[in-house]
Amino acid sequence: MSAFLLDTHVFIWLTENDSSLSDNLRMAIDNADLVYLSIASLWEIAIKLNLGKLSLQRSYETIGSAIDASDILILTVSFADTVQVRNLPLHHGDPFDRMLIAQAINHSLIIISRDKKFDAYSVQRMWE
Repeated sequence: MSAFLLDTHVFIWLTENDSSLSDNLRMAIDNADLVYLSIASLWEIAIKLNLGKLSLQRSYETIGSAIDASDILILTVSFADTVQVRNLPLHHGDPFDRMLIAQAINHSLIIISRDKKFDAYSVQRMWE
């Protein structure tokens, strides 16, 4: 069974048909048994939009209906996830990515991300 957790940039590239996401990864996502997006990624997008560090092709408010229309599942943050974050070594300083790492560990998910810093943790990362 294949179960993936999308990094924030992967979700954006997937939904905006950005060529930065390879066709092979798109196919792997399309054919996966389960695909998750962390609520932390949506929080990250909202914050970066407000700070002017990110722009999207469409309005942020349309993301919810796009997710509802897809097979992507929202992964909520649990107390166990926060405990896992607290116990992670500080190889990666980004709090959003640290939460994704914790969730991938707790839920046995493969992270799809180009971020090589994830490799310092006991998670499986997929990228080409």
